[in-house]
Amino acid sequence: MGRDYVIITDSSNDLPAGYAEEQGVVIIPISFEIGDEVFDGREKTLTKKEFYDRMRAGQGTKTAAPNINDIEEEFEKALSAGKDVLFTCLSSGISSTINNAFVCKEEMQEKYPDAEICVFDSICASGGHGLLIYHAIENKKKGMSVTENMQALEELKHRIVHKFTVDDLTYLQRGGRISKTAAVIGGMIQLKPVLHVDTEGRLAAESKVRGRKKALNQLLAEMDICTGSYADKQDVVLICHADCPEDAEYVRAKVEEKYHPNKIIMSEVGPIVGAHVGPGTMVLIFEGDKR
Repeated sequence: MGRDYVIITDSSNDLPAGYAEEQGVVIIPISFEIGDEVFDGREKTLTKKEFYDRMRAGQGTKTAAPNINDIEEEFEKALSAGKDVLFTCLSSGISSTINNAFVCKEEMQEKYPDAEICVFDSICASGGHGLLIYHAIENKKKGMSVTENMQALEELKHRIVHKFTVDDLTYLQRGGRISKTAAVIGGMIQLKPVLHVDTEGRLAAESKVRGRKKALNQLLAEMDICTGSYADKQDVVLICHADCPEDAEYVRAKVEEKYHPNKIIMSEVGPIVGAHVGPGTMVLIFEGDKR
């Protein structure tokens, strides 16, 4: 297996609270703003319910990528203890975190020339990134070295399929994803978009339906289309919701009934992703032949 190593990531992964940390993964918090307050995700933070209630009340949101110092600090802790590093983060198509990580790698490699420092662009978001971290943890348990683990994740990430729908177009409009006119008209006719994360790790539109239940069923229909040869061998499916647990349970039951995955992980969309998609977002993550 070679030297021991530490898996380091950011707080955008939307795994269940505490899961990654319990498995020895180091989480670098991403700060966020809501209203006129800044939360660092460490000493000062909000529950997800509080966060979405404040969004519903009309408070604006912002997020910022982890800075170089935050990443460097965690690299230093691992490397100074004689361990290698596997760093994975939110997609480069969405965040600049990966660029900061490469700067840290270059600096740390000079100081620790014998260390393996693997910086991995997940090209995933939310639970898709979380699913990769889940597999990184399992790969390490199986005895994979840091480089073997990264190679396995590199192959897997192209099969991680993200399908999600939002309940309110306002938040996509605020983030510049759609025009204000489209958001207003879409809201009037109950238009619900189904989106995905494309092969370059960027958010992209998939389809549009009218009504919430149709949008949830469309997520399931997209799963039918995209699983391909993985239809009867779903290992882990991850379902995330932004303060809409009943809808998440509806999707879970349908996935369980049809695909019988080995494991379904239920989680919540946190403030980092939620700031851009809003309350009521439903995310379905699974493995397929292609995105």
